[in-house]
Amino acid sequence: MAIRIGIVGLGKIARDQHVPVIEASPDFTLAAVASRSGGLPDLPYYSDIGDMLAGDDGLDAVALCQPPQVRYDAARAAILAGKHVFLEKPPGATLSEVKSLADLAQAHGVTLFASWHSRYASGVAAAKAWLAERTIRSVAVEWKEDVRVWHPGQAWIWEPGGLGVFDPGINAMSIVTHIMPRPFFLLDGTLSFPENRGAPIAADLTFRDDSGVPITAAFDWRQTGPQTWDISVDTVDGALVLSKGGSVLTIAGELQETAPEAEYRGLYDRFAGLVARGESDVDVSPLRHVADAYLRGARVVVEPFED
Repeated sequence: MAIRIGIVGLGKIARDQHVPVIEASPDFTLAAVASRSGGLPDLPYYSDIGDMLAGDDGLDAVALCQPPQVRYDAARAAILAGKHVFLEKPPGATLSEVKSLADLAQAHGVTLFASWHSRYASGVAAAKAWLAERTIRSVAVEWKEDVRVWHPGQAWIWEPGGLGVFDPGINAMSIVTHIMPRPFFLLDGTLSFPENRGAPIAADLTFRDDSGVPITAAFDWRQTGPQTWDISVDTVDGALVLSKGGSVLTIAGELQETAPEAEYRGLYDRFAGLVARGESDVDVSPLRHVADAYLRGARVVVEPFED
């Protein structure tokens, strides 16, 4: 029987990704929407999650697509109502609230899934498998895009908890934490804050793993023209490059064949499997690296940003 799921927060990512994937999935039925921005034809619509949970729609699960600053209360309400919960990335505004939700989900016997869509980019699994058997010399991440293209008019993203440039940057960190065979940690960094914003517009970070391999990451929201989403890994057997957000894989100069892009289909397949097995998946390692950047990175003030 298909899992009856409701979407909370019908913004761009929900309309572009969640809705079409759910509608095409054999595992899910889209049963209701809760949003301040309107609903979808022929579906029950609610203005908030409280009303949706009180409705008579037979929901088994919810997908939470609101900004992270308001997601905790919605997730808590859903868990207490016995619903499985899919968290858009990042899973929360703080590490502590995500830990609280994970404990609550375990206590109530429901699935909690902290989703990282970039891990399901078509080149990532093959990259992870290849690197597992290689000696790595260094890693360089370059994740630069135009915020005016990808997040126009979204004031929440510049507020504390909205992550700023780490909203896309955390996608890169979700890939690197997944493909690297050993954990790594921050050494230092610089976070550039527009003087009129509460979140950074750029960040330059330096990490190392426990064997001394250097890892650098450059995130910037001011890039115009072609966008850059690249991860380069130098190994003794040649360079591995994941480009275009992980969808294109090159190894030792040779382009690798990859499956068609289906990041959100991969997420929902994973969520369905977790629900079937009664398990949760709440990996916060990408968010932990962002928190470490705020803890250890030097703050510099740059020119104001106007949308």
